[in-house]
Amino acid sequence: MTPLIAAVSSARQAEIAAFLAANGLSDAVRQPLAGDASARRYERLRKAGGGTLILVDTPAPAEDLVPFIAIGAELAAIGLSVPAILAADVERGLAIQDDFGSETFTHLLAAGADPQPLYEMATDALIAIHRGWPEGAAQRLALPVYDPDLFIAQTRLFLDAYMPVVLGYPLSERDRSDFDTAWRAVLEPVCAGAPSLLLRDYHVDNLMRLDRPGAKAAGLIDFQSAGWGPRAYDLVSLLEDARRDVAPALAEAMVARYLAAFPDTDAAAFRRAMAVLGAVRHTRIVAIFVRLALGQGRRSYLVHLPRVWRLLEAQLAKPELGPVAGWFDRHLPPDARAAFVVPETI
Repeated sequence: MTPLIAAVSSARQAEIAAFLAANGLSDAVRQPLAGDASARRYERLRKAGGGTLILVDTPAPAEDLVPFIAIGAELAAIGLSVPAILAADVERGLAIQDDFGSETFTHLLAAGADPQPLYEMATDALIAIHRGWPEGAAQRLALPVYDPDLFIAQTRLFLDAYMPVVLGYPLSERDRSDFDTAWRAVLEPVCAGAPSLLLRDYHVDNLMRLDRPGAKAAGLIDFQSAGWGPRAYDLVSLLEDARRDVAPALAEAMVARYLAAFPDTDAAAFRRAMAVLGAVRHTRIVAIFVRLALGQGRRSYLVHLPRVWRLLEAQLAKPELGPVAGWFDRHLPPDARAAFVVPETI
């Protein structure tokens, strides 16, 4: 048994073994796969007769597996590629799904693949979603609505996980209230437009190249935390990636590609929305990376902090982010923004 599998409790191993046996996979060879910042685990199952599947093991099925299955069914129905769920024990948080292989966009790019076709696939998948998402599906699935209140609530993690560490003291209630007010001023215009499905973690780590036509060529593997809100969010998530640099010319070409598919869209308003939503996302990611480093000792995320701060600074310099930039200038001077260092003792 591999170390990662051995680390799972014996009780959980027994549940997994029973689940695999019930689905004719007792003899499958289990290979742990690298995870992400979530609590989900994945294993590749090599069947005795040939072929592979993926085992999904999640401790929070109501928040994770249930929406993954439901949202995936809607995406598949409009022609997108998502892993088919072949068996599931929702109560225990276990599922068996198709194996899309190992060609994540991240691995392909690291191996020297031309980024242009990959980003075109990803952009075209978003276009297909925003054209085809069925009316009423968000309400039927009870997706969380990303309005100013929810964006602000999530962005407050920056006040709790980053600011006290850098400053050495917690912010006052007045400072926190001013933070909310600044974000509300820039978010309300952005959230007033036509909403769409938000995959919310749309980047090259969560996309896989498949030998399929059109928008199906991009395999979607992470959408269980999807919501409903401003449609610029996923495009800025793709093009302003916390983990890798995207060439400005390539990013601009993808924005133009997206806008060309929706000629009735106010292009200037869409770009303003990208700036605001990018700033929201980067502010929260800074806090998440620091929390992972401090709370779980996962220092590897800190290597990305300078990039995320560069992306955030670029958005704060835009006029549409004026109120938020003013708050940062008052409470976190530029020379303190990327100065965080995790103590070696944690």
